[in-house]
Amino acid sequence: MKGPTTFAGRLRRYYVWYTVAFVFFVGLLAMAEQLGLSQRAIGHVFLFVTLAIYASIGVMSRTSDVSEYYVAGRRVPAVFNGMATAADWMSAASFIGLAGTLYFTGFEGLAFVTGWTGGFVLVALLLAPYLRKFGQYTIPDFLGARYEGNVARLVGIGATILASFVYLVAQIYGVGLIASRFVSVEFEIGLFVGLAGILVCSFLGGMRAVTWTQVAQYVILIIAYLVPVGILSYKLTGVPIPQAAYGAVLSQLSQREEMLFDAPEEVEVRSMYRYRAEDYGTKISTLPESLDAERRGLIERLHQLRADSAPARDIALTERALRDLPRSPEEARVAWERARGEALERARPPPRHAEAHPGATEEESVAKRNNFLALVFVLMVGTAALPHVLARYYTTPGVADARRSVFWSIVFIFLLYVTAPAYAVFAKWEVYTNVVGSSLAVLPSWVASWGKVGLVRIDDINGDGILQLAELSLNTDVILLATPEIAGLPYVFSGLVAAGGLAAALSTADGLLLTISNALSHDLYYKVINPRASTHRRLVISKSQLLVVAAVAAWVASLRPDNILFMVGFAFSIGAAAFFPALVLGIFWKRANRPGAVAGMLAGLSITLYYAFRTHPFFGGAAANAWFDINPISAGVFGVPLGFAVIVLVSLCTRPPPREIQDLVDYVRYPHLPEQEEGTVKKA
Repeated sequence: MKGPTTFAGRLRRYYVWYTVAFVFFVGLLAMAEQLGLSQRAIGHVFLFVTLAIYASIGVMSRTSDVSEYYVAGRRVPAVFNGMATAADWMSAASFIGLAGTLYFTGFEGLAFVTGWTGGFVLVALLLAPYLRKFGQYTIPDFLGARYEGNVARLVGIGATILASFVYLVAQIYGVGLIASRFVSVEFEIGLFVGLAGILVCSFLGGMRAVTWTQVAQYVILIIAYLVPVGILSYKLTGVPIPQAAYGAVLSQLSQREEMLFDAPEEVEVRSMYRYRAEDYGTKISTLPESLDAERRGLIERLHQLRADSAPARDIALTERALRDLPRSPEEARVAWERARGEALERARPPPRHAEAHPGATEEESVAKRNNFLALVFVLMVGTAALPHVLARYYTTPGVADARRSVFWSIVFIFLLYVTAPAYAVFAKWEVYTNVVGSSLAVLPSWVASWGKVGLVRIDDINGDGILQLAELSLNTDVILLATPEIAGLPYVFSGLVAAGGLAAALSTADGLLLTISNALSHDLYYKVINPRASTHRRLVISKSQLLVVAAVAAWVASLRPDNILFMVGFAFSIGAAAFFPALVLGIFWKRANRPGAVAGMLAGLSITLYYAFRTHPFFGGAAANAWFDINPISAGVFGVPLGFAVIVLVSLCTRPPPREIQDLVDYVRYPHLPEQEEGTVKKA
């Protein structure tokens, strides 16, 4: 008992001093800014100092021990495993995107908070303690042992790689995006700078290095998330606790919405966007003649402006419009459809922040409610089935620690998720009261600064020089990133927020990259191809696969794929449909057998992929093909029940698993077994 206690005590001391040192470091940068340190220099210092911290932990945690590499020696205390899991879980999408999602969708965005947080309740009740009791290293390990061999293992490997790779590409894309904004470099350069930080942590020490790095990253990301909104809360309400104070602001915001949405100038602007959408629709229906007419009109206007010696600005704008005009009818159709969709979106009244499932008709409200429930379901079940999350609970000393670490995971994740609604409410209040209705000449400075990088766009469609709500377009990322400037804080706090976003992206990318490389090296190579491989060879294969996967994922991310948010959400649908039924029934139902599990995993995964390809434009599908109006991000809502049904039916129609497999279920399920029975199970 003395050893683990001493180890945990040392960890607490190390990370307390680390936290104090980081706060002191931020304070020094704030003082340096007051003395004239440039914003560019602050960005460079934040980036390279934080990357150096992560790299140092990775180097100090390097190991060639198999148990240390795959499961951190199974000695991670529950509190620290909870912190590492929270960092592993809270990606750049959660850190940066959640506040923006809640800003734009209001009540509907709570599906992400409810689903992602509630999923860990399922982890605690249904999976984590039992998987830790089973032991081993990976989820395919459990599938291979529980369902008798390599067929179920191979299906699990394929689903693990698919779900994790989709998620990984989105994270590396986020790393590149944040790193490039951080130090004002090209996106591709920022991507590979961030990727180097990922590889140093996971390549040298595997799960051991990733775990201790993720704890350090959680400290940075939670400080970066809580401090700016706490100061903004104090500025608006006099209370520096945003989680408790934003309710009063929400009440005032609802009153402001009632006045703003029905204002005559807002109605007029929305009508103008509706006419613009109709104009684009006419142009699309009359292609290619409309494209030729558009080109002729711009050429004639340019000649006329030059003949009249018009201002250089008007001539330059017309030249740019001519240069940006689509070159072919096919390009015009795509560009004009996109512009038409944007105009239609601006023509609609925005949803009221606190209204549940708003819709113009009863059918639209029902569809939104169904999608809300479907998304909550998929995110909960997907959270409980994603391999990189479940693998974290193999690292605890025992079953009780696994259950406690789930509790701490929920606590540490809750700190961020309970704060995200405050970000949305405070930012929306600032926009609705201090930005909307202002003259374009006197807008707050943060509007102009973020407009330069394309995250804020203004379109004065009625030409009155006053900003109406429909004329303002905000990128979801700006809600969090601009909060320090909205609160009037020094630039060092903007750098702190960027450092937090980078920590969130790096921590999740570390876990995903390690999960994929372990699936290829441990589950595929060692368990299927070469069971007699030496420890040294297994680690060499793992590290080489890690480099290959990182390079491929970085290449895909460098292509700037569209629909990143969809890809992140879709990873949850894949994980939910492929793993959740097989894992839960494998633990709680002795009768589940190999044919049932294989058929169920394939059926659930297949219907999920089919539905996404059939309904999402990214894959050439169409929303008209949707079943019950369910969005493709929630495709797993069809795969999960089908997986359960197929496993049950096929298992009942085929032979039950042998006695040793049923003994394995007893061993995993029950906390105490006779020593001889436990030994028998382990041999099996």
